[in-house]
Amino acid sequence: MEKLVVIDGNSILNRAFYGIMGSNMLQTADGTYTNAVYGFLTIMFKLVEDLQPKYMAVAFDLKAPTKRHEMYKEYKGTRHGMPDELASQMPIIKEVLAAMNIAVLTKEGYEADDILGTLSRFGEDNGLEVVLLTGDRDSFQLATEKTVIRIPRTKQGKTETENFDREKIIETYGVDPKALIEVKGLMGDSSDNIPGVPRSWRKNSFKFN
Repeated sequence: MEKLVVIDGNSILNRAFYGIMGSNMLQTADGTYTNAVYGFLTIMFKLVEDLQPKYMAVAFDLKAPTKRHEMYKEYKGTRHGMPDELASQMPIIKEVLAAMNIAVLTKEGYEADDILGTLSRFGEDNGLEVVLLTGDRDSFQLATEKTVIRIPRTKQGKTETENFDREKIIETYGVDPKALIEVKGLMGDSSDNIPGVPRSWRKNSFKFN
């Protein structure tokens, strides 16, 4: 079966940046930081070598507020801004991807996560095996028999990946991937500054006979 690979650009670039940071980050002769670009391409090339996909795209977030910010203005309100050393590498990786004829996808009001979800369903509907490469476990809700989530781990310049399909999600979390949407809504998510349902309310409101 032909494969479609979609990469969460912000997530993987961020992981590459911190995974290959060390005491002295990689730089060009003119002082341009390149550790995130190098790490990103290393991860991507390994993925291509392993999977030999027919189609590939990389999705990125935009700075503009998303529809989630419109619904909840404190969404991601506790996150720190991107370090300058990483931000300066964002246009570089996009330029490199364009030179390699790899589609770079963004959409105003949406996150890279949303693009991954859209393309995963599009790929399935068109008979493709879909692989999503991201460090964001929120993407686990997208796992099916045809869509696999790959989570990379980079340490000392070496990257390993762990695959999560529908069966592994059920084995790990005890629920179907789609149910993770409700689980996260109840629990909240500190990384996105989503409070969830208060424990006291949950305890007093749910009664079973």
